[in-house]
Amino acid sequence: MASVYGEQAAQGLEDERWLADVGRHDWIVLLKDDAIRRRPSERDVLAAAKVRAFCLTNAQLRASEQSTRFVSNINRILRQAEKPGPYIYGVYDGYIKRLWP
Repeated sequence: MASVYGEQAAQGLEDERWLADVGRHDWIVLLKDDAIRRRPSERDVLAAAKVRAFCLTNAQLRASEQSTRFVSNINRILRQAEKPGPYIYGVYDGYIKRLWP
């Protein structure tokens, strides 16, 4: 996000704004905020923008574990990402699982 919005702006950016931008640019988003799927305003933007999201569901992972989890699932993520959104998949140790809708 810092490379798109600048470091300072990215830190204060509302989720609804950047999620809409993700959809508009047809980007894939990698998240570490599993709760995003439970917040109605963000879920509405996810749906409207047809966002394709992949998130970590374990908030206790260290940074190295987070990146390992995404990297080890990259082929699964890319195969799923070929399909249109909206959706959120959880990224686990060795598999991904649809969480929403």
